[in-house]
Amino acid sequence: MKQLIADRALLPDGWRNNVLLEWDDKGILTRVSPDAAEIALAPRAVGPVLPGIANLHSHAFQRAMAGLTEYRSDLNDNFWSWRTLMYKFAGKLSPVDLKAIAVQLYIEMLQAGYTSVCEFHYLHHGSDGKPYANPVENMVCLIEAAQEVGIGLTLLPVMYQYSGFGAQAPHAGQACFINSPEWIMSALKTLQASHPQHAGLRYGVAPHSLRAVSPQSLQELLTQLRQWDAQAPVHIHIAEQNKEVEDCVAALGARPVAWLLDNVEVDRHWCLVHATQMTTAETEKLARSGAVAGICPTTEANLGDGIFNGVAYAAAQGTWGIGSDSHVSTSVSEELRLYEYSQRLLHRQRNMLVGSESTSAGGYMYRQALRGGATASGRQVAGLVVGQRADLLALDPQHADLSSKHGEQLLDSFVFCNHGQTPVRDVMVGGHWVIRDHKHSRQEQSALSYARTMKRLLD
Repeated sequence: MKQLIADRALLPDGWRNNVLLEWDDKGILTRVSPDAAEIALAPRAVGPVLPGIANLHSHAFQRAMAGLTEYRSDLNDNFWSWRTLMYKFAGKLSPVDLKAIAVQLYIEMLQAGYTSVCEFHYLHHGSDGKPYANPVENMVCLIEAAQEVGIGLTLLPVMYQYSGFGAQAPHAGQACFINSPEWIMSALKTLQASHPQHAGLRYGVAPHSLRAVSPQSLQELLTQLRQWDAQAPVHIHIAEQNKEVEDCVAALGARPVAWLLDNVEVDRHWCLVHATQMTTAETEKLARSGAVAGICPTTEANLGDGIFNGVAYAAAQGTWGIGSDSHVSTSVSEELRLYEYSQRLLHRQRNMLVGSESTSAGGYMYRQALRGGATASGRQVAGLVVGQRADLLALDPQHADLSSKHGEQLLDSFVFCNHGQTPVRDVMVGGHWVIRDHKHSRQEQSALSYARTMKRLLD
């Protein structure tokens, strides 16, 4: 039996002392005992222990674009002009490039405190649209990257068919994305045969957006998916831009969130990403559905998407989690901090995102992101609870931001202080230490491989 003692650990009922954690060979917690008697042979965590969080929205390849689009490419530079640059970059990538980028990214995620990632993956073919000899080659690269690095993975192959509402024909930059419900399901069955799901790996699907799929193909995909796996997660980009909303109203007669909730059985297995353009009625109805709102504050700010109505959604008791999306940042604390700050700027008040049981913004947000990320991932990563995975962070007790702080002060400081190196010292995933003293065993090798990849892509 594997064991760890935490002097302090965040459990579902709050901070507890002298917590004994035990897990089995699959990395699943079998015992969580606060106020445990001293066990001489059990190792101790170096500092306060937090449950690891799932990053619920990632496009791994976009990590290599960070810093490359911060110039005006259009007189009216916006999401759509950024997207044109993204297509050009995506067309340069080989499977080898994708894996090198993913390994680097996943190490960075672990170092920042993410222990799982939901990969919203749409680079399926070569840049000319021709399938690889192995049609799922890029997805296998992502699975291998996650396994080698040690991060939990929910892989969501994206169905992408059209360039806009009304089944507009895709353009050249989208050639490597295009597929069908049948292609997606064939890919999932192929992956399940070659890389079966387990505690660290889960499969789902991602209809890209209502503008990129038709109502008919969306229903076909969902029908086939539920026959294959009734519990599989489904993620979708939903209402990122005003133009997207306007086009949806023109084509389908309703706003994107409203149309989806009225026409599809949306439940807790769904994650709606970038629901930044919602009415009050849509906000409340999404909260009631049980679906997860996928909030990506650093990317949504970078792309000028808008501000999610977090206060109203929280009041409606909606479930939400965070994602680093385009990876201009891979910091758990920065996503949470910017989420709260966006609400402060919108409402011109402080400490907007707090729960009824606590006035701590950091504490409320960390717990909510933990819950929402676990739900969106479709995996057993909902905290330090028997039956969940042994995914955890040990904070550095010597870090200046944590000095002499306890309880919710630790979470508030983790989220809102930013003074250099992350206070995340050690990271465990599935009962295995993957980060020790801020370092990953593969980080030097990965950095060299990533540098070679970037040199080739930018030359």
